[in-house]
Amino acid sequence: MKVHHSGNVHLKDTANSEYPWDEFDPYLYFQHNYGILRPDDREIIERVGKFFSGITDIYGAEGVDVGTGPNLYPALALLPLCRTITMVEYSRSNVEWLEREVKRYSPSWEPFWEVLAEHRKYQEVGDPRAALARRAQVWKGSLFRLPPTRKWHVGTMFFVAESITGTQAEFVRALRAFMNALRPTAPFAIAFMENSTGYKVGEHFFPAVKVDAGIVESKLEPYTDTLHVHHIDSDGLLRDGYSGMILAYGRLRK
Repeated sequence: MKVHHSGNVHLKDTANSEYPWDEFDPYLYFQHNYGILRPDDREIIERVGKFFSGITDIYGAEGVDVGTGPNLYPALALLPLCRTITMVEYSRSNVEWLEREVKRYSPSWEPFWEVLAEHRKYQEVGDPRAALARRAQVWKGSLFRLPPTRKWHVGTMFFVAESITGTQAEFVRALRAFMNALRPTAPFAIAFMENSTGYKVGEHFFPAVKVDAGIVESKLEPYTDTLHVHHIDSDGLLRDGYSGMILAYGRLRK
């Protein structure tokens, strides 16, 4: 079984609520996307690890990873800065997978951690498997209903805003909800599938909004004066229907 793009299915302008998120297959998605560490994910992890390692004014923080799905590496990247990490996930099947996986994550994640552990700040975490089990809490909830109280000190959102809807309006709304949930000056990292046409997991199709680095930059600039946006080349082996990845990181304005 493969995870691949939408083919002839028309996904444009279809809203988030029109898709069977509770039927998302986290086991298939995890095996296909994260069974091995690919070069594109490695580059993202290297850049995010370097960025978070350079943060010197935040520690023991409350962190959030929004739309976690079957992907632990954003939460692993948050470990040196956080005493708690809230994983926000809407899909019932993904929530159940996460609740099991964070208790003692599978060996597949070890190469991801090894990249992060090239930085001393990550080495100081000690046992990342035990640290994640202690600090992570899975919260079943919608990105669109995040508390607008600037609750969290640091946040990540990887392959979410552009991959949960077919509408530009909901894409922008998702970015706004994430940014508004973070405190002023909070560090953040967001990853996107570039020019995605949608994707299939098992028997179900899921939507996407086509974005490129210019769109990402224009949508995030209102929130930050320290934005860094990088195009990440892809070898095309993950699936068809996209042209690479985009990583954006920085700190919110005061």
